[in-house]
Amino acid sequence: MTAQIGGLDLAQAHAALKPWPTTAPAIGAEEYQQRLERARRLMREQRVDALLITAGASLRYFSGIAWGLSERLVGLLLTAQGDPIVICPAFEAGSLAHALRIPADVRLWEEHEDPQALVRAAMKERHAGSLALDPATPHAMFERLRAVLGATPIVGASAIVDGCRMCKSVAELALMKQATAMTLQVHRLAAGLIRAGISTTELRHFIDTAHRAFGADNGSTFCIVQFGQATAYPHGIPGEQRLAENELVLIDIGCSVQGYNSDITRTYIFGRPSAEQARIWELEQAAQRAAFEAVRPGVRCETVDAAARGVVERAGLGPDYRLPGIPHRTGHGCGLSIHETPYLVRGDATVLEPGMCCSNEPMIVVPEQFGVRLEDHFFVTAEGAEWFTPPSPAIDQPFA
Repeated sequence: MTAQIGGLDLAQAHAALKPWPTTAPAIGAEEYQQRLERARRLMREQRVDALLITAGASLRYFSGIAWGLSERLVGLLLTAQGDPIVICPAFEAGSLAHALRIPADVRLWEEHEDPQALVRAAMKERHAGSLALDPATPHAMFERLRAVLGATPIVGASAIVDGCRMCKSVAELALMKQATAMTLQVHRLAAGLIRAGISTTELRHFIDTAHRAFGADNGSTFCIVQFGQATAYPHGIPGEQRLAENELVLIDIGCSVQGYNSDITRTYIFGRPSAEQARIWELEQAAQRAAFEAVRPGVRCETVDAAARGVVERAGLGPDYRLPGIPHRTGHGCGLSIHETPYLVRGDATVLEPGMCCSNEPMIVVPEQFGVRLEDHFFVTAEGAEWFTPPSPAIDQPFA
């Protein structure tokens, strides 16, 4: 036990659970209009006449409608001129009125009707001869659209959607800063609860309760709690575990605030680390630092991944994805989706720009023994990068 690990009972931890004192403002009407105009500029560059965004994170990005995908078509059709057209089941009209954050031409369909026909009619009305389709659209929905649109060209809209969503605005960064600050505080409280015999179930339950108390959208978005040998599996193993002396603790958790996500991992020792645990932890810390220091505008994403891997390979681990070593990419983009473009991995030649946000988590795994993942997120600035949360200083001191 150290000053940051253990020593807190459940009553004390719950006493610290109060609504978050400073909340970031919601995305405003002006920003939604800027997003739509940005999409229109990219549509012109891609030479497409219409853009169809279906339910999911991108629909929320452009319209404020925070609905998940289902078999029913809910979408936003954007054309060169006129208000966006929102296509929605008629029985959802009341809910839509509460969710929609932009001026729009709402077109409703009854359960027996074909919503794809509304897309076709709207495109004909707006003289749109080609369609860029949200890359998150289910294949079955694409097939129905293709059948209705006939010879109308349908192309992927990744360049348009990613071109809008990759670089975060000041307002988006503020929401992510709140989400990450909340999750880091949940981590601190969870570390305080650590004791011999505590179960993964007890920690997961507390973590979800804490996120809810702080004001996260829906408690924990995800929660991975692993002890000892289970830390060697990046996303854990089934079943409950109980913590023993001198085992590593790996907790990977996140929440969302107005849809914007956090995702933070801490790995630390309960007791005294072995020489090998300490060596691998320090190597992980060095790899994370090297990746961060490689970030600056104009650098390719794959270069950041290579910087982290170089540290580990020079220490005799790997190479590539071989174990012991780093089994997965160094990081992923984050925003309205926990994992989104761009990715810090070999082959991703995306050039970093100010406002891009990524995780930095070059996990090191020693098979069947343990793993160490330190994960914090950064956003690209004009000069380099800035952390959302300060990285871990030491194996027995998870928080700066």
